Amino acid sequence: MALTPREVEQFEAARPRLGAIAYRMLGSATEAEDAVQDVFLRYAAVDRAGLRSADAWLTKALTNLCLDRLSSGRARRERSFGQWLPEPVLDGDPMLDPAETAEQRESVSLAMLVLYERLQPLERAVYVLREAFSHSHREIAGILDITEAASQQHLHRARRRIGTVDREERLDAAAARRVAEAFLAAATSGDKGRLIALLRDDATAIGDGGAVPTIPRAYRGAERIAAYLRGIAVPTPVKRRLLGGAPAIHAAVVNGSPALVAVVDGTAVAAMALTVANGKIAAVLSYADPGKLSYLNRQWRAEAPEPPLVDAW
Repeated sequence: MALTPREVEQFEAARPRLGAIAYRMLGSATEAEDAVQDVFLRYAAVDRAGLRSADAWLTKALTNLCLDRLSSGRARRERSFGQWLPEPVLDGDPMLDPAETAEQRESVSLAMLVLYERLQPLERAVYVLREAFSHSHREIAGILDITEAASQQHLHRARRRIGTVDREERLDAAAARRVAEAFLAAATSGDKGRLIALLRDDATAIGDGGAVPTIPRAYRGAERIAAYLRGIAVPTPVKRRLLGGAPAIHAAVVNGSPALVAVVDGTAVAAMALTVANGKIAAVLSYADPGKLSYLNRQWRAEAPEPPLVDAW
């Protein structure tokens, strides 16, 4: 039965919330969009006359679809070059909402999305619905077809698996740009000490290139990260050829974190996000896979980016 104009309007009103749930569940904005569209098709095919609440049905359908995708996607993630990382999203996108509380903002940080990978699919669903969207255990039990006691147990296990983490600092655009500028200047200066001064002693550097080499393995500790970054920050003809030219380097904010985005002919070809905790850079997350940057590129083309920090690297 075709959707009525009112039903389409109701679905479109729910779309941002559904996308936000799916992004936290899957760690991929592209997959989240696909999941929401699949739910739209299922909603159009269901007998809607018997639904007590369209929002409840949509949330249940979306969450369970994401659970299926999480289970089937694990092997694919394990085959990515380096360590699998969540897809970065430029700040201001509805997928990063709600962001009223510290817990809600933290739930969609890149650092937290990485930690979600420690969770079993049901644990992740309960954690996301409870911590980011404030669903009661009774509501979660109905969404996932489990008991309230099971929902509470999954949340307890999820919190234990995630553990205690330093809360990432939320920076405004100006402060994020200063961090990105300082990091770029230090990385390109050739002075390892300048980089070490910006990094926490226990910092990590991780790359996810999909099939494209970025950071080939995790680096831990300010000294090792600084030594590695000092080497890759020097432009060479080979690096420029791999990137498709001499990229402009822009400052940006992704998932609340300062970032550097390398752009060639209007297309982001690489990105580096910097998570900040206790005044220093706690993690450096690098992206080079075009598929992992596809959503960011759509955002980039739809906006008017500020002038680059470097015109041609």
